[in-house]
Amino acid sequence: MKPVKTIAAGAVIILTLGFTTLINRSQAAKPHNVNVHGGFAVLELFTSEGCSSCPPADEVLARIQQEAGNTPVYVLAYHVDYWNRLGWKDVFSRPEFSRRQYQYSRQLRAQVYTPQLIVNGKTEFVGSDTPAIASAVKHALGSEAKASLSLQAVQRGGKIKVSYQAEGDVAASQLMLALVQKHAESKVTNGENGGRTLRHAQIVRNLYGFELKPGHQGSEELAAPAGFNANEWEVIGLVQHQQTGAINGAARAAIAGSASNL
Repeated sequence: MKPVKTIAAGAVIILTLGFTTLINRSQAAKPHNVNVHGGFAVLELFTSEGCSSCPPADEVLARIQQEAGNTPVYVLAYHVDYWNRLGWKDVFSRPEFSRRQYQYSRQLRAQVYTPQLIVNGKTEFVGSDTPAIASAVKHALGSEAKASLSLQAVQRGGKIKVSYQAEGDVAASQLMLALVQKHAESKVTNGENGGRTLRHAQIVRNLYGFELKPGHQGSEELAAPAGFNANEWEVIGLVQHQQTGAINGAARAAIAGSASNL
């Protein structure tokens, strides 16, 4: 946790109104499953149900996700596990998400804390810092992407087949695929948020890394978790440099059902 100022409801409204104007003035909206070389913003929030400073950041990112619509803004919420020893185990937490945050701390020479927001793998700040978020998103959408990525996802039984094609600068990069649950709610009974009902958005449930196949295109299979519902989940893909952590391309895909699932 990092000390932050409490966000008033008015501040959140101001942010989202400004964000709506910002994305409307950015490049023309693109289909969900492809991002060509126009700018994009990947917002990776490291959060925890055990952290009392995290719910305001969760709320801000949820509002941004709602306002973003069909624009190249991708929100990913990783629930870290290092808060679990302090009275409440976050059901969405995974140790690999904590490791991802520590990897960013080395690459960006930054502290590890919650709520921490990483934008395009290149910059970090407190996840409820609304002016910083607006500035970072504006800069990201106005910058030219080094790579493009297109995705398609189809559920086949207990598997999700993700087909992809990457173009542009993909040297020393890998394909990261995040399986994302769009919404969830938890009643927290202990810890810093004890007695609260927390609402979450864009929860990363699993994160996979793959080497790009020859031609920078191919397909990968992801396991569908228990309770999976294709209508309430999506796949977000990143083309990420393995050494620097910079994200050079991104896209999302809705998950369709195959004929055998219909």
